[in-house]
Amino acid sequence: MDGFHPLTLIVTFMSVKIRLARRGRKKQAIYDVVVADARAPRDGRFIEKLGTYNPNTNPASINLNNERALTWLLNGAQPTDTVKAMLSYRGVMLKKHLQIGVLKGAISQDQADAKFNAWLAEKDSKIEGKKDRLAAAKEKQRKDALAAEAAKNQARIDALKAKEAEASAAAIAVEEETASAEVSEVETTTAEATEVETTSAEAPEAEVAPVAEVEAEEAPAEVAAEEEAPVAEAAAEETPSAEAEEGAADAE
Repeated sequence: MDGFHPLTLIVTFMSVKIRLARRGRKKQAIYDVVVADARAPRDGRFIEKLGTYNPNTNPASINLNNERALTWLLNGAQPTDTVKAMLSYRGVMLKKHLQIGVLKGAISQDQADAKFNAWLAEKDSKIEGKKDRLAAAKEKQRKDALAAEAAKNQARIDALKAKEAEASAAAIAVEEETASAEVSEVETTTAEATEVETTSAEAPEAEVAPVAEVEAEEAPAEVAAEEEAPVAEAAAEETPSAEAEEGAADAE
């Protein structure tokens, strides 16, 4: 059995799969890339661990031992669809194809290595470009979020200022109305006081005038009576009474 690889013997006697074994907490799963018997449970015993796969990052983090994965593939291990996509992403499937060409004599090992290195450089460039785009998009999203938050805060400040301005205008209007009402009340009180004073000033003249007129009307009557009284008295003295006339007649 010279030149026969031990892995070939293992693969010959059992169906070997390269698959994922889950670990990690709920909703934060991390997977191990393992080589296991196809009949073993998904998260059960395995033959060899080839690396890890973390889908929680962007892009997903894939850490693989490419040489060991290639060895298992060349010896007949069958990857699951998910693991096959991961191996293609890391270039293991391409390297397997090139290595088969070397084994068949289609190309030399140096040519295979050169082709693989060129592909790997291009792939790394694409990965770095994707990381840069994701970082730029994340930064832009952060700036947009900050700008939106600043605009929201400014709108809130403007609304508060407008509310304060309305409250101030309402307070000024109330003060103006109060001042106007007070001025009107003062003017009304002053007008009433002026009217009362005018009425008081005019009332005595109206009352005095009739009294003066009455006195003026009554004064001549009294004066006439006083003037007539001595005249009557004098007439009485000059006119002899009947008794005196009778006495005089008897004396004769």
